[in-house]
Amino acid sequence: MNSTISQEPIYQEVINGAAHWSVTVPAGKTLRFTNPEGASNVSLLFYNPKDLLERYNAPDTLKCQHTFKLTKGNCLYSDMGRVFCSITRDDTGWIDSVGGLANKQKVAQKWGERSYQTQGNLWLQNGYDAMLVELAKYGLGKRDMAANINLFSKVAADAEGNLQFEQNASKAGDVIELRFEMDTLVLMTTCPHPMNPASEYPNHGVEVAMLEADTVSEDDYCRNFRPENGRGFENTERYRCVSQASTCCEA
Repeated sequence: MNSTISQEPIYQEVINGAAHWSVTVPAGKTLRFTNPEGASNVSLLFYNPKDLLERYNAPDTLKCQHTFKLTKGNCLYSDMGRVFCSITRDDTGWIDSVGGLANKQKVAQKWGERSYQTQGNLWLQNGYDAMLVELAKYGLGKRDMAANINLFSKVAADAEGNLQFEQNASKAGDVIELRFEMDTLVLMTTCPHPMNPASEYPNHGVEVAMLEADTVSEDDYCRNFRPENGRGFENTERYRCVSQASTCCEA
């Protein structure tokens, strides 16, 4: 099975628009993201909670799978060649891998400037600062910021090679599921994509649920989606085995 859509969630909640959150997802669990209105953007970063120096590596993820976009079947790699998670469902067919995060200056230029001190919860949060807040919770900072992915957003190249944000790439009710192959600290923000051309500040939330994932078999779709993925899974399983043995020895 490639989707956990029929299972009852272990945990679920709605993350409001222009918000940020983080959670450690154990290996063997799935995070399901649902785009309720069809207009959400969810920016994600991944770290090893046992060694925060290990984090998501966008260049390795793309080049080892020979792709510019991410979708069902692709795996998200750490800078140690291990698989943080696999994309087991993607209703959109295109997950942005290069758009990055909007900063304070870009948000002000596009949609004006509002501060929390004057507008409270109506202020215009930006993805970069939102992600920095989450990083700070774990003793991390600017130098630990890696290239992120953006769920429910599509950035493609035109015939001249210019990057273009495609509006309406996701529809209401679209689901993306990530199956975690190792314990992973997930940082997220629902701030708008930096290339979104909307005239009004996009303030759209996302539904998040955690579920039990199906057991990964040798003929698993993601494991066999690209040749490198098989090696990535072996590397990840070796790490998990050693980590579990070390924990038992310490106990």
